[in-house]
Amino acid sequence: MTLERPIAPDPYELLPTVPSFTLTSDDVANGEPMDERYAHGSVGGGNISPHLAWSDFPAGTKSFVVTCLDPDAPTGNGFWHWSLVNVPVSVTELPRGVEESDLGGAFSVRNDYGDTGYGGAAPPAGDRPHRYVFVVHAVDVDRLDVPPSASPAAVGFNLAFHTLARAVIRPTYQVKE
Repeated sequence: MTLERPIAPDPYELLPTVPSFTLTSDDVANGEPMDERYAHGSVGGGNISPHLAWSDFPAGTKSFVVTCLDPDAPTGNGFWHWSLVNVPVSVTELPRGVEESDLGGAFSVRNDYGDTGYGGAAPPAGDRPHRYVFVVHAVDVDRLDVPPSASPAAVGFNLAFHTLARAVIRPTYQVKE
């Protein structure tokens, strides 16, 4: 078996254009490899979410959704690592290893591991570096109308109608052979 394939497009570049705002992190950076603490336990990582902080979002923002997608997973549709919905507008920073119970009613839907919460990077050993697209979506409603049993695709569909702006950081991760 081979993992040779074209590089997948960044899915956010295929969506309707929305304004951007500022997203920073003490832990991850655009185009830079992530530390193993943000990788999944199946590849020896700590499976903790990185620190994220955001500012300069639109005045009409009423809540946030935080997502992480690996568009380079050899699945044809990427791999969802995190979909944290209904983050209150008063929250503009997530500490490393954030606990959802500290976020005023925010919750994570199932990731593609089948778990809720953050699921760390775990690309196939020997594959090229994968991009992990962390996005904070500024949303025009207090709460997206999705249940905790929703899929990341259902969250994304709802975001298509409620995203005012988005901020993105794209670190990478690779498991050597």
